[in-house]
Amino acid sequence: MEIQSSLLNGLNNKQLEAVTLPHQSALILAGAGSGKTRVLTTRIAWLIQTGQVSPTGLLAVTFTNKAAKEMLTRLTSMLPINTRGMWVGTFHGLCNRLLRAHHREAGLPASFQILDTADQLSAIKRLMKLMNVDDEKFPPKQVQGYINSCKDEGLRAHAVDAFDPHSEKLREIFDAYDKQCQRDGVADFAELLLRCYELLERDVHIRQHYQSRFKYILVDEFQDTNRLQYLWLKLLAGQKNNLQQNCMFAVGDDDQSIYGFRGARVGNMRDFETDFKIEHIVKLEENYRSHSNILDAANAIISHNKNRLGKNLWTSAGAGEPVRLYEAYNDNDEASFIVDEIKMLHAEGAELGEIALLYRSNAQSRILEHALFSANLPYRVYGGLRFFERAEIKHALAYMRLIANAHDDTALLRVINFPARGIGARSLEQLQESARAENCSLWQAAINKVGNGKPCGKGIEGFVALIRQMIDEAYGISLAELAELATNLSGLIAHYQNDKEGEDRIENLKELVTAAVSFTKQDFGNHNNVDGDTEQDLLTQFLSHASLEAGDHQASVGNEALQLMTVHASKGLEFKAVFISGLEEGLCPHEQSLYENSGLEEERRLMYVAVTRARQRLYLSHAQSRMLHGQVRYGIPSRFLDEIPDGLLKRLNSKPVIRSGGGRDYSELPAMMSKQQSNTQKNAMPWKIGQQVAHAKFGNGVIVSYEGNANDMRVQINFGREGLKWLALEFAKLNPI
Repeated sequence: MEIQSSLLNGLNNKQLEAVTLPHQSALILAGAGSGKTRVLTTRIAWLIQTGQVSPTGLLAVTFTNKAAKEMLTRLTSMLPINTRGMWVGTFHGLCNRLLRAHHREAGLPASFQILDTADQLSAIKRLMKLMNVDDEKFPPKQVQGYINSCKDEGLRAHAVDAFDPHSEKLREIFDAYDKQCQRDGVADFAELLLRCYELLERDVHIRQHYQSRFKYILVDEFQDTNRLQYLWLKLLAGQKNNLQQNCMFAVGDDDQSIYGFRGARVGNMRDFETDFKIEHIVKLEENYRSHSNILDAANAIISHNKNRLGKNLWTSAGAGEPVRLYEAYNDNDEASFIVDEIKMLHAEGAELGEIALLYRSNAQSRILEHALFSANLPYRVYGGLRFFERAEIKHALAYMRLIANAHDDTALLRVINFPARGIGARSLEQLQESARAENCSLWQAAINKVGNGKPCGKGIEGFVALIRQMIDEAYGISLAELAELATNLSGLIAHYQNDKEGEDRIENLKELVTAAVSFTKQDFGNHNNVDGDTEQDLLTQFLSHASLEAGDHQASVGNEALQLMTVHASKGLEFKAVFISGLEEGLCPHEQSLYENSGLEEERRLMYVAVTRARQRLYLSHAQSRMLHGQVRYGIPSRFLDEIPDGLLKRLNSKPVIRSGGGRDYSELPAMMSKQQSNTQKNAMPWKIGQQVAHAKFGNGVIVSYEGNANDMRVQINFGREGLKWLALEFAKLNPI
């Protein structure tokens, strides 16, 4: 009883209620920072300590190995037990364990191997080659996504609907892939869960064995479960025809369900409530992380979502500081403001590691990273790579390096077969042998092979033709146009369009064009490159700039550093101070969400997650204009800002929105943004950045910047001796040189 008493010490009333629930299934609605991990672990310890279950008689499911290890570590500190044989782990880990024990019944060899994501993709590519499937019509990564999505829904190939020849072919590949895996004795990640579910559903003896063994099933992050995971849990719980055998203790937060793109189904929480006849939901609403101004802002935002289970976070820690809101003139001004505030916080004693900078998509990090780099502030990109280190950016830069210098062997080796153009390892070895024999670069060796009339393979011929075309088309164009040329003509954009998760990569490639525009402005502004530097010189400088920013400025593990990350990556973390940048319609909420069912609600949940990462100080920022894809776009403040009561905000430089009739009408925004994009194209700048022009009064100059659209466009020109001048394009009467 002493141990039992000590287990419950320090729990608040709701936590205590959840931990000591009688033998029944329960839904624990655990808000951000409400101590859900403690509740889940203490529930397990309490069940064991009170003799209701043995350590091996319960099943606890987490979403990461890290969470499972943390749970077991906490249990050993609570109770004098050996956790070695306990069934605590991820869905995939537990299914693997069960299939190993019953491999014969599951139709698998005893030593079946698990295919990771890369291995699975390689297996699909080999199969498609044997089937003579056109990988342009059926990109392997797209096929991989299709197969895994079907399995996550609990479907085999024969159960998938096919509506046309394309979907019929996908189903055929899926079926052939399953048969190939069966022959090879391997299973991919999605197969582990599906095979385990099928085994339990088919074999009544095995199912009853585990149903009688696991009287208690506990699930963490329940809002992130997909359809098949929920069905698997129902099978183990013995839930059939409304008769309940075992107790399921599901801990989750529907307001933090942000993985719909991975198949997570927030509706599982509602289904669980119905299927298991949950009469009472325990709500953990007391927050131990943030001050109430931050929590009130989060509550106000999420309250606009429909069909919530409903909760309201509160704290006894006091109101704390108001939420700071900054309206930037443009994205550079926003980045400068953030850097200045971080410096101030650091000077006041805040550790950089306790400060986080969040953004909706990876592409937004580029301008923020540049500002931090310039300010010599060490930072670390959490859960990802810095902008210039990302694979797609390095591919594009490699093509740009070849435009600048085709004899760059390192760049050539990176992209000679990316995107794939049929140049195999043997062809590449022969090319390298020729280069060594002729004592020349790989590019020269390739030209020699193509020029001597001997067969060298269509792949190498095509690559040589491509680089020559790039070099020809790069002559006389701006740096931004050159970056766009490299990403499009190379086939990179098309390649990632066929990738299930390629949207972020395409956004990054488009951001590279913006980086080129910004660099052009900065370069001409700082160095007055009027007559001396050609576009080729500017390209070389830009490539050097990219290499420097991809250098060792990111802090090493263990060293103090500011934390940069997407909102998705921030889930589960907390910081003393949090900056959320880019809060404009089209960025947050993301433009794509406006066209998807429930897309806007998931974006609002993302905003809720972002806000609740902050403990003491929260900064929100948006920009009036932002350079996107090489063009200036004028921003509309995010609707999420309007949803925060004005009394919670400290407006650093903006005025409150006058809300007539309930505030802004966002219903027409998708059409407005499409029109803005259309107008951007129609009213595009008629001159190129870096182009030399002549003016009747000021003489010759170079265009370095512009602003506005159509009739109100102004251009900034560096006239050398006359300096920088802003001129209204309508009246400037410029002539090209």
